[in-house]
Amino acid sequence: MKVVVDEEKCVAAGQCVSAAVDVFDQRDEDGIVVLLDENPPSELAEDVRTAAAVCPALAIRIEE
Repeated sequence: MKVVVDEEKCVAAGQCVSAAVDVFDQRDEDGIVVLLDENPPSELAEDVRTAAAVCPALAIRIEE
């Protein structure tokens, strides 16, 4: 699994961080998504898929 984020689309809602705190964070200054691990371990795959699904801006893409 490879995770790709589009910072330009991000609306800083923070749903991704809530769903997968080990993979996503937010910048302090504006809340825009920060990708901590573009190739997360398989045990985090479900959390990452949830994060992509709940992103209101559809800024997270998963490549299998």
